[in-house]
Amino acid sequence: MPAVTVSDITVLPRITQPDPAIAHERPVKSVTSAPSGYEGEGFPVRRAFAGVDLRDLDPFIHMDQMGEVEYAPGEPKGTPWHPHRGFETVTYMLDGIMEHQDSNGGGGVISNGDTQWMTAGSGLLHIETPPEHLVLSGGLFHGIQLWVNLPKIQKWAAPRYQDIRGGDAALLSTADGGALIRVIAGSVDGHEGPGSTHTPITLVHATVSPGAELVLPWQPDYNALVYVLAGQGTVGAERRPFRKGQLAVFGPGDTIRTQAGTTQPQAEPNLDVLIIGGRPIREPIAMAGPFVMNTRAEVVQAFEDFQAGKLGSIPAVHGAPTDLRSTE
Repeated sequence: MPAVTVSDITVLPRITQPDPAIAHERPVKSVTSAPSGYEGEGFPVRRAFAGVDLRDLDPFIHMDQMGEVEYAPGEPKGTPWHPHRGFETVTYMLDGIMEHQDSNGGGGVISNGDTQWMTAGSGLLHIETPPEHLVLSGGLFHGIQLWVNLPKIQKWAAPRYQDIRGGDAALLSTADGGALIRVIAGSVDGHEGPGSTHTPITLVHATVSPGAELVLPWQPDYNALVYVLAGQGTVGAERRPFRKGQLAVFGPGDTIRTQAGTTQPQAEPNLDVLIIGGRPIREPIAMAGPFVMNTRAEVVQAFEDFQAGKLGSIPAVHGAPTDLRSTE
């Protein structure tokens, strides 16, 4: 799991160790296992949020762990053209390469450690595919796609892209050098990630060495979720065991604790976790397929706008209007 690594972790800034006398450690509310499924043209995914109450996830809606899969030549798959409205998609690539395009003319290529942040907002069409040379050669593919809700006032925002290079993430370490922390968006202990978000969130990928512990200060008004990308360990002061494909949901507090097991699976030498949290929006949610709105009528309108060709055209027409609230 290469993502972004460093040759000498001791030169990185160290996060402040929370003072146990005043820190309010978050308890673990639940640990759930992600069921497996298929997405797009048939690539395997783990549905990370399955079975978790949306109130505990808010402002997040959905997350897939894509892969980890080693494709043979000719096997790599992507998604066909599809619409989105009302939220943001965050695609974080750990291994492999993905190309993306939209009906507004946006797009790019992301690979190991890169993040593609797409604000669908008022709506667009989107496609994600492996490049032709990867289809021919095959190879390893592993990534995460996270859906971040938008508040009602921003659901009609103009679509936009951010391509965040892996090397732009803020890199930190714990005091003992036992964990590498990549801050992709938001802030950890005063260190800012490069991602610009409509909805206030923090997104972190941490690699924790066997036996090491990670205690992160966390904003009290954010929720807190930890998903295991690889390896095994424990979570919370309760030291509840969790492993690859499991999600821990935390209760209130201002610190998060996780520890890597002293032994790890042979193919996964460290505990790798995705740590996410955000300020809950606390608005009604109506969602169906690729649309996340506040009312059923808005979802119906989104389907009608899509069928009428109002979410964009292929190939893209540059300069097309993005405010689609009028349906005339």
